[in-house]
Amino acid sequence: MTTTVRTSALLGISDLTVRFELPDATVDAVTGVSLAVAPGELLAVVGESGCGKSVLAHALLGLLPANATVTGRAVLHGGEAPVDLLGAGEKILARTVRGRRIGLVPQSPATALTPVRTGRHLLAETLRVHGRARGDAEAVAADAGLAPADLDLYPHELSGGMAQRLATALALAPDPPLLLADEPTSGLDRLLVDATLDLLRQRCDNGATVILITHDLAAAQRVADTVAVMYASRIVEHRPAAGFFAGPRHPYAHALLEALPDRAFAPIPGHPPMLTELPAGCAFAPRCPRAADECGSRPGLAPDGPGRVACHRPIGSHP
Repeated sequence: MTTTVRTSALLGISDLTVRFELPDATVDAVTGVSLAVAPGELLAVVGESGCGKSVLAHALLGLLPANATVTGRAVLHGGEAPVDLLGAGEKILARTVRGRRIGLVPQSPATALTPVRTGRHLLAETLRVHGRARGDAEAVAADAGLAPADLDLYPHELSGGMAQRLATALALAPDPPLLLADEPTSGLDRLLVDATLDLLRQRCDNGATVILITHDLAAAQRVADTVAVMYASRIVEHRPAAGFFAGPRHPYAHALLEALPDRAFAPIPGHPPMLTELPAGCAFAPRCPRAADECGSRPGLAPDGPGRVACHRPIGSHP
């Protein structure tokens, strides 16, 4: 289904699909994702590990391996000319998009940091390349929760949480209009989790856009404007955050919230399907208490905007 995205969006994604070709199978990592994210919006993409959240982010930046096939469109708007991220090519992405128009906080920062450079050198060089004073390094680091002395350490001397904070500082240094934050609170204690989330929220309040990829629903509830729930490579619900946390409509999203310790703490029965063997219909149907014959066909999302649910029998409709 072709989806029209809002013209006011900073980023408009239409039918984005990513498949990995293996010798004996095809992995459907992202299937038909359509989203629009506006300036100043913080969109939280949530779901269990392995559902396709990180692959979605890497596809937008052209950071997928050679065995990936990507289709669809992802148009980045803003102050410069629009760019179709999926068709732009490596030269354009490397020179004009990555770091400048889209920043990335990687999920595994320890593997993304140059091992022979201190944090201070990495941050100062990033600032220089993007036209900012090297002397701003300590201020940018402080925003991410790093002390001046931390910047004089090499990546192998950093704890997991410190490496995460350095990666966040490096992504924020160029002040990109769009930030992809892939599990940015991983390895942080509660105080630093809250400080990092508040920093992302402040960026949006100042007009930037953030896509927060997380399995931490409490983090999403703290800062998100909108929530997109992924299950087995597909977006199954896309709602304003307040309405979502008050009452999700997709049975999977409802079960995900009910599994939280401060709610029912109830496990979701069964297991997600293999991404090499996705069903033609609703991927959650085998685990869903509301499943019926009609769930053998794949439900679609509404054409545009938040408030969408991909379910034939959403919560609040017929039982």
